[in-house]
Amino acid sequence: MELMVLLNALVTRLLFVLHSLIGVWRVTAVKKEPKYWLLALLNLLLCLETGLTLKFKQGRGYKWFSPAIFLYLICTVPSLWLLEIHHGTQAKVFVNQLSTICETVWTLALHQTFLLLLVVGRWLLPIGVEITRDQLSQLLLMFVGTAADILEFASETLDIEDVRKNYALINAILAVWTWSMLQFPLDLAVQHIGCKPSASARRIPSLLLCRYSAELWNIWVSLFIQDGPFFIVRSILMGHFRIFNQMLVFFTAKNVLVVTLQLYRLAVIMFDFRATILQKSRKGEVCCCPCEPYEARAHATSHHDNEVKELVAFPPKEESQTPSEDH
Repeated sequence: MELMVLLNALVTRLLFVLHSLIGVWRVTAVKKEPKYWLLALLNLLLCLETGLTLKFKQGRGYKWFSPAIFLYLICTVPSLWLLEIHHGTQAKVFVNQLSTICETVWTLALHQTFLLLLVVGRWLLPIGVEITRDQLSQLLLMFVGTAADILEFASETLDIEDVRKNYALINAILAVWTWSMLQFPLDLAVQHIGCKPSASARRIPSLLLCRYSAELWNIWVSLFIQDGPFFIVRSILMGHFRIFNQMLVFFTAKNVLVVTLQLYRLAVIMFDFRATILQKSRKGEVCCCPCEPYEARAHATSHHDNEVKELVAFPPKEESQTPSEDH
């Protein structure tokens, strides 16, 4: 096992544990109940994952999924939930203003460092053999933009005074926030599903996934995990609860624009895929995946060239004609 791989794997998970313990400490401090230290036991799952990864994967990552990131979410998200709910209940009663500001600053700082550690931790974690450095850099750039959107959604909506007075709204916003965080353990945004040369792989859905798996995943994330749910929450705040402010209207319009562009991108992909299939059917080409036309043509051309070479090297024998004898 390489020393740097071992060091990166251990240091990154240690940072995850330390940040999670800080969150548990803040919950215990604001609730003033020692029983909340039991949340620290969730870090045992991360310790178990560390041991299994070092033993079976030599510290390297998995394909398409990062268990360390997922367990870090499990260890940290409950503390942030409790802090946000406590801050919401405190808004209903008169408390020391300085104490309230301090708690708000701590909660916001935990949100910010949480998202930063998700990106930096994914960068520091050793990559597996299935993902390249180029793919990792693309993934990290996408995560930076995603983290900024998620932080803005949580801070902007939960800071509204009318939202703080509604316990159900706080829980709904935190549920959507938690749902949006589930995209961080997945690496599907930069990895394509491998094509399989089988009869079932030649079906239309399999061919579509073979060529556009990463693009379709990004569209699915935007529509059903991030921008779509964010738009629904903001629309409910404005339409049902009559909550309006400049930033809320702006980011709602931004979500509408992103969802529209993603649907447009989906239509472009479908039309391009249909045109590719029709073009291949007219040419009579048969291949496992439409994203590899060059290989299919090269294989067919090489097969044809081999046949020509065999004919040149071994020309067909002509039938000998014996001259007819005159009697």
